[in-house]
Amino acid sequence: MDMFNKVTAFLQQALETREPSINLLDSFVDHWKAITNYYIETTDESRPVKQTDIPWCLRQMLDILVYEEKQKGEETGPCMEYLLQHKLLETLCTLGKAQYPPGMSQQVMLFFSKVLSQIQKPVLHLINVYRPVQKLIDLCGLPDSKTETEESQFLFAVCTRVKKDPYVLNYILEISKDSQKRCSSTSDEAVEEGCSGASSPERTPSSHSGAHASSSPQTATGIIPVLIHLGKSQKSRVVLRSMESLLLLVSSPQEDTAHLLAEGTPLCQLLAQRLTELYCLIPSSLNPADIHSYAGAQWRDHFTQDSPEERESFPSSENVQEFFCFLDYCNELTKEAPGVLGVKMARAIHLQWLKGVIQPQLLQMSEAGILVHTALLSCSVRHIHSPALLEELVQFLLGSDTQCEKQQETHTHTLRYRLIEHCDHISDEISITTLRLFEELLQKPSKSILTNLLLRNLEKRSYRLPGSGVTDERHGVESDVLEESEELEEDPFFTDMYEDSGFGSQEPLLSLPSVRERQNPRTHTQVADVVNSFLCLVPQEAKTSHLVQGAGYDTYVHDAHKLLKECIALSRDWSWPDSVTTTEPSPATDFYEGHFLQILFDRIARILEQPYELNLQVTSVLSRLAVFPHPHLHEYLLDPYISLSPGARSLFSTLVRVIGELMQRIQQIHNVTDNLMMIRRQLMGQEEETLLDHVTLLKGVIVLEEFCKELAAIAFVKLPIEEQ
Repeated sequence: MDMFNKVTAFLQQALETREPSINLLDSFVDHWKAITNYYIETTDESRPVKQTDIPWCLRQMLDILVYEEKQKGEETGPCMEYLLQHKLLETLCTLGKAQYPPGMSQQVMLFFSKVLSQIQKPVLHLINVYRPVQKLIDLCGLPDSKTETEESQFLFAVCTRVKKDPYVLNYILEISKDSQKRCSSTSDEAVEEGCSGASSPERTPSSHSGAHASSSPQTATGIIPVLIHLGKSQKSRVVLRSMESLLLLVSSPQEDTAHLLAEGTPLCQLLAQRLTELYCLIPSSLNPADIHSYAGAQWRDHFTQDSPEERESFPSSENVQEFFCFLDYCNELTKEAPGVLGVKMARAIHLQWLKGVIQPQLLQMSEAGILVHTALLSCSVRHIHSPALLEELVQFLLGSDTQCEKQQETHTHTLRYRLIEHCDHISDEISITTLRLFEELLQKPSKSILTNLLLRNLEKRSYRLPGSGVTDERHGVESDVLEESEELEEDPFFTDMYEDSGFGSQEPLLSLPSVRERQNPRTHTQVADVVNSFLCLVPQEAKTSHLVQGAGYDTYVHDAHKLLKECIALSRDWSWPDSVTTTEPSPATDFYEGHFLQILFDRIARILEQPYELNLQVTSVLSRLAVFPHPHLHEYLLDPYISLSPGARSLFSTLVRVIGELMQRIQQIHNVTDNLMMIRRQLMGQEEETLLDHVTLLKGVIVLEEFCKELAAIAFVKLPIEEQ
């Protein structure tokens, strides 16, 4: 009896598993025949597809395929076998291309999208799937398309499958080894050609094939050009979907996939071309102040800020926002793309956008043009975070020289030379904007920026007099060495200042948080001496900050701590030495601080005759340089006691000369302290501006006092690190 029950149960189970599959297949075939019979029986060719049973039949077929897969597990069910063997997808693709009945292409793309997204087993590697998918991709991105929404959904489904199974990308792209070699050999030529004409927005391609169709057989059609084309749609949802699809493709960790996209598709060139197009749409009449005030946003935010109030608004702000959102998108692409792909994308952007468009604008003669494009470049530097893109940016701006600069060699890198010269431009606006550009650069995590601009010239410490001590020369050098120095201590203004300044009795050091308790008394004395050296520079009659509440030296210490933490975090992995090198410089070595520091020191030397805003920007750049924890940079910019080699100058010695000029000039101003207080209150917004004599000079004095306090604060927070 038990055996009979077992046999009965087995037969019943077999019938239950077999019967639904037969019913499913019959139903699946019936729905397909209903679709094909429509074309045989209908006589109304203008009837929209939504008024027929075709959409319902396609939905039923999809539901059957999904249900069958859940029932069959790893096996391929009869319905899927029928779809593959009878080339249903191929037929649907043909019907969609014919747009018969009207709207059929939308239904076909929706069906393909749902099959690819809801069927879990890999199917894109099957010829009867990837061939119709390829054909359907070729139907996307056509001019005046009415199916952009469905196209973007379909392509997103394709890219999602490629992300899941990267090996199928080769089937989607239809790239043979021979065509890949041809594309690779012509891609760099295509980028170079794009540089010559990319500066004009009129060169925007009229179709998704891109501007380089003639140079590569793979650029006229294919998923990459189509996605780039849909990224220009007027529908934000379509643009977002296409950008997300492209990100899915490039973010595959497989090196083979990255190499395929880099060498076998026009991805890199088309991305750079699109970035260039958006940049060229920004009018040159833009107000630089609006550019500097632009806060920026992540590229996805561009599609979520529906309310106009949520977006920054100024003339042409939409063009600016579109460009910087796409730049942020390129940032993410180059960060997510593995190996060769990220590097090649960044290189294409370098050649087409930076070298092809921005460089000619920066080297032009028009001051208005230089100003706008420098402001845009400065804002771009702020928004670039991708390591690959940052490296290309630094190469573009500064080059790759690592040898000490020579004063007569000024044109080894034309753009670098010109930009540094712009920091001392006849136009104050250009000088301020270019200094902002360099300040943005100094905030990037790139060791080569500091090396190129500064450290290569300080490496041998030839700014020091041969035979002088290591750091604190007040406490360790012999008197004859000090007597030979022609700088600092022998300057009459320097020595006179200490006699009756009275600053040694004031309390800034004593009132600060006691972070020195772990230091020995000798180190504490050295710190106090260095800090007071900066605090005592400005003569007492020219000081006014102590007369204003909350404007004392203490206020700079907190900011200096914060800035130091930022710079330490930036330079943590740069393998900088912990202490200065002990190699003595050759007596015959002529020291040259380098083009960048030369211009900055020249500007500081004229602080009493320059506009207030310009002085603020110069001192801001120098403060950031001084806070970097490199021992040579610290010694050269913050040590008042180094014995300088003949003809050399340091930041401190430059300030001493300025103080000498100041003491002469303030003798000619009546009630100088009262006038300085009036100017300070005006700058703080506490008093309306009134006409005063020597306004530029008085503002320069105020900036000078604040700068000396800032340097003192930086020295205060840095010296324990350098002394340890």
